[in-house]
Amino acid sequence: MKRGKKYQEALKSYDRFKIFETEEALAQVKKMASAKFNETVEVHIRTGCDGRHADQQVRGAVVLPHGTGKTVRVLVFAKGVKADEAAKAGADYVGAEELIPRIQNEGWLDFDVVVATPDMMGVVGRLGRILGPKGLMPNPKAGTVTMDVTKALADIKAGKIEYRLDKANIIHCPLGKVSFTEEQLVENFNAVLGAVVKARPAVLKGTYLKSVTVASTMGPGVKVNTIKLQNA
Repeated sequence: MKRGKKYQEALKSYDRFKIFETEEALAQVKKMASAKFNETVEVHIRTGCDGRHADQQVRGAVVLPHGTGKTVRVLVFAKGVKADEAAKAGADYVGAEELIPRIQNEGWLDFDVVVATPDMMGVVGRLGRILGPKGLMPNPKAGTVTMDVTKALADIKAGKIEYRLDKANIIHCPLGKVSFTEEQLVENFNAVLGAVVKARPAVLKGTYLKSVTVASTMGPGVKVNTIKLQNA
């Protein structure tokens, strides 16, 4: 993939083979961010897991201390009292069966997170082929299948993010924006890594965190020292 001039210049500005401590790595990412928009800072965690085995799946959620810097749009599938509760708690969209054709036939996906009460999962399940590949399917482990929609919404709006293995056994998570202070990014980074380390599958042998890289949307990756992180 051909990269732009600014990306090439950023590559030359640091030693890309060096492994940095967390604070140094995030400072480097901020320094190299040169886009005209407020880039997202992300962490990419390559694990030693084999996600093809159910007992080596890694999935969960964590609330970032300083949020993501992004306004999150939440869709709640609920009925009756719970639908009213979701609306009062700040849900951007609330509905039930009537939303199915809108999503299936019209391709409506103007939301970032989907929450559902347990009784609605039969309905939401019909959207599995659409929501699943986009990482939008509600899941009890992530706290998005729940009767406590008020708490779920409060956590999500406060900066709750979900983490899970992709097909290459890598976890990708946002840490905030390049406009965040280094301290804010470090605290968000530590929250994510702490949660991921706690989620280490009991059956896994060998190295869990193979590599950890941080990068901005348009910038090159900076490698982070994983020795301290293994026991974060």
